[in-house]
Amino acid sequence: MSLLVKAQREGQTIARVTPETASWRYVGFAAYRLNTSEVVHVFEPTREVCIVVLAGAVDVETADQKWSSLGSRDSVFEDAAPYAVYLPPGVRATVRALRDAEVGVASAPAKGEFAARLIEPSQMKRSTRGKGLNTRYVCDILPQTEAAESLLVVEVRTPGGHASSYPPHKHDTDNVPLESSLEETYYHRLDPAQGFAFQRVYTDSRDIDESMAVEDHDVVMVPRGYHPVVVPYGYDSYYLNVMAGKQRVWHFKNDPAHEWIIHKE
Repeated sequence: MSLLVKAQREGQTIARVTPETASWRYVGFAAYRLNTSEVVHVFEPTREVCIVVLAGAVDVETADQKWSSLGSRDSVFEDAAPYAVYLPPGVRATVRALRDAEVGVASAPAKGEFAARLIEPSQMKRSTRGKGLNTRYVCDILPQTEAAESLLVVEVRTPGGHASSYPPHKHDTDNVPLESSLEETYYHRLDPAQGFAFQRVYTDSRDIDESMAVEDHDVVMVPRGYHPVVVPYGYDSYYLNVMAGKQRVWHFKNDPAHEWIIHKE
């Protein structure tokens, strides 16, 4: 099975990954494009959800709450954090576009320990990671320091000609605090949109070793293994990461063959 999920170029659903389609246990992800006044309904009976307003503006409404005019940017490539909404399992939500919008919906197993809430851009930690041609810009949307049962959600912007998720690292072994076991999806965007990036997913034993040319809106599934991204000159990269696993902590291991690169930063 290929780890690359190609985007649908037309229609409301851009891409979707479920535990069933991915043949794994935890991570679910879908991306939607909404024209003005269009709606998408979100409901996960046994899973918590994080709705990320990637671009445009939307209202999000449940039976008990409504969050209006959520939207901080027209493009994921703007230097701004997004709005997000956290929902516990069993909560139905309607997302309505106030203008053309793009929305990501992440999900993972949960029991319902936390209430629905708005996550504002000002609550999200933004940072720069790496140096030189390894520089990228990170926004922690739902990190392990914030309330959730399984989900970890982060977005990364990488300038053209740079590497990201690099040196190659993995998080597929339940050995906390040295390493945690987390499934992961990458939802890719490119600017300009006709661009492409390269992502490799590989294990030490090479029982997984897949190199992919990813285009705008494609999703890459990372069940295990290292998973670096390289962006050609002239095109900027964005990706939204969703992670979940047995424990809600992110501890990773760098590929020993390439860890020397860290000492140059």
